[in-house]
Amino acid sequence: MNIVTHQQIEPDDDLRKICREIIAENKTAVEWDQIESDDMFSSGPYEGGYDATEQEFLFSYYAPDGTEYWFGFSLEMATTIASGAQYYLDIHKAQ
Repeated sequence: MNIVTHQQIEPDDDLRKICREIIAENKTAVEWDQIESDDMFSSGPYEGGYDATEQEFLFSYYAPDGTEYWFGFSLEMATTIASGAQYYLDIHKAQ
């Protein structure tokens, strides 16, 4: 039996900064689809961009011990994160 567990992170100042940059672009999901890029944003331990297939912003998070994790969030969730509201993101160990 395989037991799948996941971890969560609470957005920090670096991720909130990225989300504010995303919101400042003032683009719709359709516009993001047209300019997708996997390395459009980077701050602190985060690097990522918009993925048109998933229709989400997908990021790598590099933990202090060097482990890489992946996570994603929607354009709408970027607004929530940018606002500083308490929220947790599921992260998955990169494979």
